[in-house]
Amino acid sequence: MTLYRQFTDQESLDQAYNPSLGEPRGLAALARWPSRSAALRKSGRWRRVAYGPTCAERMNLHFPWEANGPREANGPREANGPREAEGGAPVHLFIHGGYWRSLCADDHDFVAAAFVDAGHIVGILDYALCPSVTIDEIVRQVRAAIAWTWHHIGEEGGDPARITVSGHSAGGHLVGMAAVTDWSGQYDLPADTLKAGVAISGLFDLAPFPYTYLQPKLQLGWDQVRRNSPILHARHAPTRLWMVAGGAESGEFHRQSTSFHDVWRQAGNAGRCEIADGHDHFTILDAFADPRDRFHHRVLEFLACG
Repeated sequence: MTLYRQFTDQESLDQAYNPSLGEPRGLAALARWPSRSAALRKSGRWRRVAYGPTCAERMNLHFPWEANGPREANGPREANGPREAEGGAPVHLFIHGGYWRSLCADDHDFVAAAFVDAGHIVGILDYALCPSVTIDEIVRQVRAAIAWTWHHIGEEGGDPARITVSGHSAGGHLVGMAAVTDWSGQYDLPADTLKAGVAISGLFDLAPFPYTYLQPKLQLGWDQVRRNSPILHARHAPTRLWMVAGGAESGEFHRQSTSFHDVWRQAGNAGRCEIADGHDHFTILDAFADPRDRFHHRVLEFLACG
């Protein structure tokens, strides 16, 4: 009996989708993320904002200037006063992973540092977690965060015409769901609300997960799988996407990225896909956020082009 593709038992499928079974180097990197993030929050260059009505709908917003002081770009502004959108800073949103059921923005603020130093306003998104909510609701919250950003980031000194997004693991899935969103038809926003996205070790086909160790938390029904698999909803869209996975990750993580890239390109969209040698599921995020790493600079170039 086949459970999913070539997998005939849950144990082998669990191994393919459990990054905690990876290299000690990657697990050590993961363990450092909360302390690195806490150190960044000691600066005065961030604050927490609400993007929706529920307690979970919050983001940690990081600035290239003091969060509660005058803004240097385009001339000073009054503290806490309105800031003009025209000529504002580029805006980058990051969506954390944790298989939709763990971790939070406070674990991932470290990602913001290098992007802020490059002049971006960076929002590290929180969202509600399974099983308290469904993946349907998580997708809705992420879309709400992007819509809030378009409407309000000009007040914060950002440019709503330069919003980009990235995400890691389950966050990569949410990048995919954001990219397939009909922003003009569903939100009355520009079709190119998202200029570009980077999905790191993303998950675009949810069909394997009801058969895995994650199901007690995710409680996925097949209707949810169909609604929330970006690979089933690729449409012509102006968002440029970059799918990347670590070379040391399992073949399933590679397939998730390459398969979605294929359908994204077949829909007539701009995209690229890469398997990054020398990285596992966690070290690849370190490289993404490291200003000394060539990968980080390539990401900045990708987000800025076009």
